[in-house]
Amino acid sequence: MSILTAFFCACTGGVSSRGADELYAYLSAEPDTLNPVISSDAYSAEINSHIYETLLDMDLDTLGRKPDLAERWEISPDHRRYRFFLKKGVLWSDGVEFTADDVVYSFKVIKDPKTANAHRKVNYLDITEVRKIDRYTVDFIYSKEYYLGLEICGGMTIIPRHLFNDGADINTHRNNRLPLGTGPYRFTEWVTGSRIVLERNERYRDRKPAIRKIVYRIVAEPSVAFLMLKKGELDFMSVRPIQWVRQTGSGKFLRSFNKFQYFTPNYSYIAWNSRRPVFSDARVRRAMSRLINLEAILEKLLFGLGKRVNGTFYFYSKYYNSDISPIEYDPAGAMALLKQAGWADTDGDGFLDRNGRKFSFTFTISSGSKFAERLGTIMKEDFRKAGIDMEINRYEWAVFVQKLNSRDFDAVTLSWSLGYNEDPYDLWHSSQMEAGFNFVGFRDAEADSIMERGRREFDEARRTALFRRLDRIIYREQPYTFMFCSPALVVVSKRFGNVVVHRAGLDTDEWTIAGDR
Repeated sequence: MSILTAFFCACTGGVSSRGADELYAYLSAEPDTLNPVISSDAYSAEINSHIYETLLDMDLDTLGRKPDLAERWEISPDHRRYRFFLKKGVLWSDGVEFTADDVVYSFKVIKDPKTANAHRKVNYLDITEVRKIDRYTVDFIYSKEYYLGLEICGGMTIIPRHLFNDGADINTHRNNRLPLGTGPYRFTEWVTGSRIVLERNERYRDRKPAIRKIVYRIVAEPSVAFLMLKKGELDFMSVRPIQWVRQTGSGKFLRSFNKFQYFTPNYSYIAWNSRRPVFSDARVRRAMSRLINLEAILEKLLFGLGKRVNGTFYFYSKYYNSDISPIEYDPAGAMALLKQAGWADTDGDGFLDRNGRKFSFTFTISSGSKFAERLGTIMKEDFRKAGIDMEINRYEWAVFVQKLNSRDFDAVTLSWSLGYNEDPYDLWHSSQMEAGFNFVGFRDAEADSIMERGRREFDEARRTALFRRLDRIIYREQPYTFMFCSPALVVVSKRFGNVVVHRAGLDTDEWTIAGDR
């Protein structure tokens, strides 16, 4: 069977059988889990955002904090105690009331050494206790002040105690594929390789969304998903730059769909695993960045839709150091750096070598990423001209993530979706090398000190100076080749109205039903 036939046979229900108040959305890869305590990918985050809630929410326009599960909060003068007063009568979607016990339990699970969530634990390093004051009041107690204390406490993932507190391993708990929250939608179905279905939570306390059902259709091949979109089998998807530029501009398409382009905090990068001998020298990593013609790649692969970036902070962030210029394409300079690092073609075989070892490495990519595939092909050819042998290994998303978590790779390409309130600690501090997001093994004593001081600095100007210095250190060491901040390229069916682009993007919960096409 063709890919199209195989996919359509895997799905049940057609367009004709769905209601006007159902949204069919595109998911390019399947999440490993829907337990927000241990999940780490954007796919699970997208789904869980409709199911689970936090004590405080972010205003999509001001980016400030506003009540969610908590109706109000108090902060002690020394910034070491955050008290939250919970809303009364909030129900989990099975009808059990949400209380302070759920907050305390969730914190204990997150902090439990047996919970496989080092990427999440790092945010709670300095919280010593979450204390129940009464059924609707909790205190978060810090051992030291932290400038993002309110955001971390208010944004903590909360799971239902009555479902998970049964002694089973949280990492493999049966409810990891059966999420249950307090949010506007409830989980109803997960058909592996096909779809994940959410339905409106009729017990939701606030204004209920107009969209009654969200069906995430899991399609690994973007071109297949785009065909489904044009046939009306998807309503909402992020499209590739080539699709945006060449396939969404016809009158017929624009009669059925609206197009939205906007930036959110993100950047793409190539990561060099410094644990590998071939990439342990910063001169080599700097040389690799100079061998990649990113300006040409931006135009060729992304049709110019993106901004070159030089470091780890969001392009529009106050911490972003615009005094640093992105590394330019410079093959001659790269070869000089490689020579300094001891790499030369000593045996005349056309490949660089050092101490009898050929310069060879593997570039690991997710098999669902067309960008990574084309990027790898270009890199392989350019590196070969420089005497470097690069092979490309492709893995399904779940296996790819396992490779990252076990640090079993030479080089990878990925993108980070950043928060609007940034703390670089979890990406770059040396304490996060073994199990956190610092999977490239970056270690620098000055950088560690800056990040530790930055977490305790409430003066914005001084903190900005610290983080801009951090950007210079990372730039010098080049653990990543920083590539682009890319815009969201989103297509939405005209069946839906009130599609507003906020400063922080779209919110499907506020969309209305504009009528069938």
